[in-house]
Amino acid sequence: MFVAERMTKHPVTMTSDATIGEVDRMMKKHKFHRMIIVDGGKLVGYLSDRDVMRVAPSPATSLSKFEIRSLLDKLSVRDIMQRKVITVNEDATIEEAALIMYQNKVGGLPVVSQVGTVVGIITATDILKTFIEVMGLPSGGKIRMTVEVDNKVGVIAEVAKVFRDNGINLDSLITCKQSEKTYSLVIRFEDIANKFDEIKSQLEGRGFKIIHTVRIG
Repeated sequence: MFVAERMTKHPVTMTSDATIGEVDRMMKKHKFHRMIIVDGGKLVGYLSDRDVMRVAPSPATSLSKFEIRSLLDKLSVRDIMQRKVITVNEDATIEEAALIMYQNKVGGLPVVSQVGTVVGIITATDILKTFIEVMGLPSGGKIRMTVEVDNKVGVIAEVAKVFRDNGINLDSLITCKQSEKTYSLVIRFEDIANKFDEIKSQLEGRGFKIIHTVRIG
């Protein structure tokens, strides 16, 4: 799955000569936490709601709302915007985008094309939504089983064969490394009540340890 498939396309942007007040009002209107700043089609920076709070008067000020707005409308975006922008390419995978966010402790990334044009934005919420959909959580009616296996060639095929022999199709299978010697396989499949106990028994009979099972939905 690629960033281009999950991003918000044609994001709202503003130019660096806009005022802090204008950007603040736009972010509040659309419930954004950050605004992409583009000049002449080129990405030049971004502004977050934290940046706005940093230059705004303290909540304890005696200034009126009109006076605060007037002050923010005298400051331009270029005066306080973040110029070092971390981006992700539109043809990157969702995993790459998630890793970049995690490593840089950011909640969203502007998405750029091969020529450097801003074509979208992807956020941590988009990543979370993708994970939930991949795991099939909204649909329900599934069983999620976690099986501990040895780190060896062919082990996934061994586990999958048990399901195949019982006529059960796997919706998803994710591997999670536990140690140098063991992995956990997180398996999601149709909730077939009359086959569950048999599947569990066959897996354990082959030496696999069932760590956890739960019915989703």
